[in-house]
Amino acid sequence: MTYQYQAISADGEKINGTLDAVDEYAAVAQLRAMYTIVLNVKPQKEKGGILSKEIGTRKIDQKALSVMCSQFSIILQSGVPIDTCMSLVSKQVKDKGLRRMLEKSAEDVSKGNSIATSFKKNCPHLPPTFIETIKAGEESGTIENSFATLQRYYDKSFKTKQKIKQALAYPSFVLSVAVVVLIIVMTTVVPSIATTFLDLGGDMPLITKLLIKMSDFFRENILWICVVLIAIVMLFRIYIKTEVGKRSWSTFYLKLPIIGNIGILNTCSQIANTMAALLNAGLSVSRALEITGRVLDNYMIGKEISQMTERIEQGKRLGECMRACKFLPDALVEMCTIGEETGELERTLDTIGSYYDNEAQHATEKAIQKMEPATLMLMAGFAGFIVCAIYLPMFYMYELI
Repeated sequence: MTYQYQAISADGEKINGTLDAVDEYAAVAQLRAMYTIVLNVKPQKEKGGILSKEIGTRKIDQKALSVMCSQFSIILQSGVPIDTCMSLVSKQVKDKGLRRMLEKSAEDVSKGNSIATSFKKNCPHLPPTFIETIKAGEESGTIENSFATLQRYYDKSFKTKQKIKQALAYPSFVLSVAVVVLIIVMTTVVPSIATTFLDLGGDMPLITKLLIKMSDFFRENILWICVVLIAIVMLFRIYIKTEVGKRSWSTFYLKLPIIGNIGILNTCSQIANTMAALLNAGLSVSRALEITGRVLDNYMIGKEISQMTERIEQGKRLGECMRACKFLPDALVEMCTIGEETGELERTLDTIGSYYDNEAQHATEKAIQKMEPATLMLMAGFAGFIVCAIYLPMFYMYELI
């Protein structure tokens, strides 16, 4: 921690300053070695305000973590001390948050603090997988292997997510354009056409009247519609942060027809890849399960995975514990059982992770292939509705003429 102090030097001069120390006792010990009298020592308060807050520090880019771990692994294998390695890597990392974390961690490690503790202290938003893997490597004396394991893990995770994002890019773009066009048509185009029809007089067909009513509703209540939508989104976000909301939403999500299957496949990929990385770093099965449960995207499956820790510590087999989880597919359970029985659990999990990465990607692409024609049909139906509503009054007018 950083402490502010007031002290008196040997010359009788009053000095104010700051210093870093593990705790207040260590700070006082450092000051007594430098000054005759120590007047005051207190923790330094962080500066508040919007300008002092960092934007986007909560989410750490997995690609940046992968590159950083690769650099650590290579430099450490050449025999460079860890604090020097941190300083070297900090000059190469492009992410500003990681750079500051490495610079501060290098100072802490040079003072005798552990690597994992320094990382956790200076960057509390680092994933538990990262911290625990580094801690295990530090305790076993294979820290360079831990960084190599993390590099493979985050690189694989990043590439999988990128493939899914690329697959979702086109339908997301089409839906966004459709919504924007709908808003423009209903608030600007239709009102002007409706005014023209009303000026010409005559009875309009039902479909045209319906379109005009819809347009008037959107135009008069667009502000309230936006407010209600924003309120619904905010209330939903607040609800899913509660314990009941997390359980309800995660369970509901897994039971959805197509999206639920994709969610299960992604969760299985996370379980296999995360456990493989942790076991390769030297963690026990129970500890690996506990950490894996904390990093899963789905809350319900994460809770069930974490609860397996007690059963494993009681002497039960991993396969037996996984069978109690109702959302895990039989293929994952059976493969983990075989890997445990043959003593090749780490390698089996790595293979399962690759399998479910591909399955999740294929399921996502298949769902998008089904969604694209449905989206086009919906847009075509709406466009046809507008065209009919606009042209039918014209035909009526021509008959009257």
